[in-house]
Amino acid sequence: MKRQVPRGLPARLFAAQALVVLVGAGTLGLVAAALGPTIFRDHLRQVSGPVEPATAHHVEEAYTSASALSLGMALAASLIAALAVSAYVARRLAQPVEQLAAAAADVSHGDYTARVAVAGLGPEFDTVTAAFNTMAERLAEAEITRRRLLADLGHELRTPLATIEAYVDAAEDGVAVEGESTWHVLRTQTTRLRRLAEDVAAVSRAEEHQLDLHPRRVAAAELASAAVAAARPRYTTKGVALRETVEADAGDVDADPERLGQVLGNLLDNALRHTPPGGQVTVTAGKHPEGVHLSVSDTGEGINSDHLPHVFERFYRSDTARDRDHGGSGIGLAVARAIVMQHGGRIDAASAGPGAGATFTVTLPRAGTYLPAE
Repeated sequence: MKRQVPRGLPARLFAAQALVVLVGAGTLGLVAAALGPTIFRDHLRQVSGPVEPATAHHVEEAYTSASALSLGMALAASLIAALAVSAYVARRLAQPVEQLAAAAADVSHGDYTARVAVAGLGPEFDTVTAAFNTMAERLAEAEITRRRLLADLGHELRTPLATIEAYVDAAEDGVAVEGESTWHVLRTQTTRLRRLAEDVAAVSRAEEHQLDLHPRRVAAAELASAAVAAARPRYTTKGVALRETVEADAGDVDADPERLGQVLGNLLDNALRHTPPGGQVTVTAGKHPEGVHLSVSDTGEGINSDHLPHVFERFYRSDTARDRDHGGSGIGLAVARAIVMQHGGRIDAASAGPGAGATFTVTLPRAGTYLPAE
C-alpha cells in the first residue's frame, strides 16, 4: 500500500480557508434563493396591487433569472478573490512556522547555529522566535563549554596518569621503583586524581542545585572570621599576610555556614595561589545596598580584563601554562559561584589588570529576605 504523504501546513491552512469560503458562499446562495422570491412578490403587490397570474409568473422568472445570474457572477468573483487571499494568508502564516520547524530540526541534529528571523506576525510569534533563538544560542554555548570541559578534563588526567604509568612500566621492566620518594610521587598523583574527581562531582551538584544546604541565621562577621582562621596556617607557611576587616554592624544572612565557608575557602586559596610571598590578602565583611558583602582582595598577579568574564567558568585558567599544582583545576571558582547563586546571591570579580591584584566579592541578601532551599 502506498504511504499517504501528509499535507503541509500551507495546504491545510488553505483548505481550511477555502472550506470557510465555500460554506459562506453556499449559505448565501440558499438564503437568497429561499427569501428572495417571497420578498420580491410582496414588494410587487405593494407597488401595483393584484397582478395577473401570467404576468406575475413572467416577472418572477425575470427576477429569478437576473438574480441567479448576478448572484452567480458575484459569488464566482468573490470566491476567486477569497481563495486568492486565503492562499496568500496561508503562505504568509505558514512560512515562518516552516522556518521555525526547519531550524528546530537543525538544532536537534546538532547544528546550533540555526536561527529564525523575526516574521512580524505579532508579539506572540515574535516572543516564540526570540525564545528559540535564545535557546539555540545557549545550546551553542553549552556545546562549546562541553567540548572545552572534555578537552580540559583530558588534559588534567593526562599528567598524573602518565606519571603513574611510567612508574608501572619501570616496575614491569624490573627497574627498582621502591623508596620514600617513589611512594610520595604515586601518592601525590593519586591524590591529584581524587581531588579532580571530587571537584568535578562538586561543581556538577552545585550547578544542578543538588547541594544539601542547612541554612540558619549567621553573622557575616562570623563567616569571615572562621574562613580567615582556617586559612591562616597556609598563609603563614607561604609568607603572605592575611588581614581581616569586619564592620561592626555588617549584618546577618540566612545561609549554610559550611557551604559559605567552602566559598570563602576557595576564594582564599585562589588568592594565596596568585599572591607571591610578602604580599597581602584582605577579607572584608560589611553592609551592601543589596544586603551583605564578603570580599577577598589580594595584591597578587591580577587578572587581564579579557579574562574577567570567564574566571567562574569550569576549568578556566587565565594562564594555560599552569598545571594543577600551580594554577588549580579551575573548578573552585565555578563551585563558589554555584553555591552563592543557590543562596540567592551573586559573586563578582574585579581587577585593574596584571600586577594590580584582584578582588572577589560575594553579595548575599540580608537575613529574612531570602531563605535557601534545604
